[in-house]
Amino acid sequence: MHAARPARHVLVTGAGGYIGRKLVAELAAGHLGAEGAGLETLVALDVRETPEADELAGVHHVAADVRDPGLAELLRRHAIDTVVHLAAIVTPGKQSSREFEYSVDVLGTRNVLESCVATGVDKLVVTSSGAAYGYHADNPVPLTEDDALRGNPEFAYSDHKRLVEEMLAHYRETHPELRQLVFRPGAVLGDGVANQITDLFEKRFVLGVTGAETPFTFVWDEDVVACLVKGIREEVTGSFNLAGGGATPLRAIAKRLGRPYVPVPAGLIRAALSLLRPLGLSQYGAEQVDFLRYRPVLSNDRLCKEFGYTPALDSDAVFEHYLHGREQAGVRGG
Repeated sequence: MHAARPARHVLVTGAGGYIGRKLVAELAAGHLGAEGAGLETLVALDVRETPEADELAGVHHVAADVRDPGLAELLRRHAIDTVVHLAAIVTPGKQSSREFEYSVDVLGTRNVLESCVATGVDKLVVTSSGAAYGYHADNPVPLTEDDALRGNPEFAYSDHKRLVEEMLAHYRETHPELRQLVFRPGAVLGDGVANQITDLFEKRFVLGVTGAETPFTFVWDEDVVACLVKGIREEVTGSFNLAGGGATPLRAIAKRLGRPYVPVPAGLIRAALSLLRPLGLSQYGAEQVDFLRYRPVLSNDRLCKEFGYTPALDSDAVFEHYLHGREQAGVRGG
């Protein structure tokens, strides 16, 4: 195995996404061309064109698909030594399909791996997800990086992250020269976040499942970006849960929002969603019950002790920060 090299030429996939934009901006502002340990090349790749007004000085903005067979040539052209792979379908559009999501999440990651190996990329930094552990009644609390990644076939995102992690493990065995750093974030919150989880906070009441605490393991978006930057700049490898620490129960979230918390029996929710989704009256299916009932709670001990990063905000503080930003934007509870 060759000796680790400092990152000089970095490509970020999914650079137009929420975390991708923040990461590219941070690298461009604080690390691109910085004296001593700066990057010489930063390529921001996204399937969407970057508006000219949003392009950053010194950054190569490239519109390309992670499934594109020409990805290897792009890596070769820019002499990329480090790839940060963020691209994934987190919040599917209304016209999305499981086949499409699989092609991006799993086949796209395979293409990234194959391209990295073919061009001699030194390090791959990947954002997986705490969802890779799956939503299961017998999940340990908290989950550590040594616990099984079981995903859930009924949840595309969870299932695909499990499949991606299995693929990454295979490549660690067959291509150890491609060093890997894998993060498994909890629920990311920050100013401007809008996803399936924040949708739960925008209703007139907060729906819960009778008998379930529904703990959310939040992580601040700024902590996510800081870990990615540290992972790019330093030699550390391995897999790490990325969580603020602790967990925030749904009942406490409802109280802080100033909204009623309404726990409903699991069977009743499941039956209602089974009827409403086919009629187009709900974006959620019956599987949503387990998404709420068996939230994975992530330990961040290894992140703090081995990766060497202690998040600035724990789970409760992350939600408070998110709520403050929401209130500043004029969105009120009640």
